[in-house]
Amino acid sequence: MSLVSKIVREIVAEANVQKMGRKKIIRARVRGGKVQRRKVVSAVKGYTIRSGKLVRMSPAERRRRKLGQRKGKLKRKAKLARALIKRKRSLVKRKSLGLK
Repeated sequence: MSLVSKIVREIVAEANVQKMGRKKIIRARVRGGKVQRRKVVSAVKGYTIRSGKLVRMSPAERRRRKLGQRKGKLKRKAKLARALIKRKRSLVKRKSLGLK
């Protein structure tokens, strides 16, 4: 990814996030081909939004989220590694056929 496109993405990401006191409103994102709009998230660490109000997370919930994020990170890394291996293999195959 080029430096210019990275900067443009950061600017667009900042434009989509609007901070209102202790809450952040994320206006529009694309996740898996679907557009999600107007999601309210907490701007304060350790707090979450429940039925429109800012609520402190319990230590157990914070621990579960942390462990879940760690598992997700490992899964994403592993899936990316598999995709890179497959891409490399297919490019080698194409090169041997004289396509690239």
